[in-house]
Amino acid sequence: MPQEPSEGQQPLPLVRSLVSRIQADVVFCNRSPRVVKPVWINFRGEPQPYVDIQPYTGRNMTTYVGHPWMFRDAETDDPMVVNNKEMYLPAPVENGQVSVANITLPVLTLRDRCLQVVRRLVRREDICRLEIGHCLQDDLAQRPSIHADLRRISQRVEQKLLENREQQNR
Repeated sequence: MPQEPSEGQQPLPLVRSLVSRIQADVVFCNRSPRVVKPVWINFRGEPQPYVDIQPYTGRNMTTYVGHPWMFRDAETDDPMVVNNKEMYLPAPVENGQVSVANITLPVLTLRDRCLQVVRRLVRREDICRLEIGHCLQDDLAQRPSIHADLRRISQRVEQKLLENREQQNR
């Protein structure tokens, strides 16, 4: 669990890079038709964007074990998946091997895919003029956000830690 913050200090988020000297060589492979923005989650849990990766190309990256990465559509900020997960966390490898992080489009519900398409076609200020239910207008107005995704993932991690602690105390 995170350490208690001193007075006036915010607690560090659970999802953040940890100090590590174990280097990890990775190939980020964009296997999608989208331009992808790799995002390193720094030591304070803040997203740090890196140079975009063009469709169907890759990039060699030296990172460290315990340093999380997320990937976003560079144009829309929609989340991508890496090795079928929301986040990539490099693991130690032996004998100088290189890990591969396959970045692909996520499998979405029909509703979520429709929201993506409409967001691309309709300007933000015109959403309220669409003749659709207010709940859909609200959903369309909520743009993808890596900060919101990090908060959601942190909450899930915290819940899992609490569940594990409860099981150990039984």
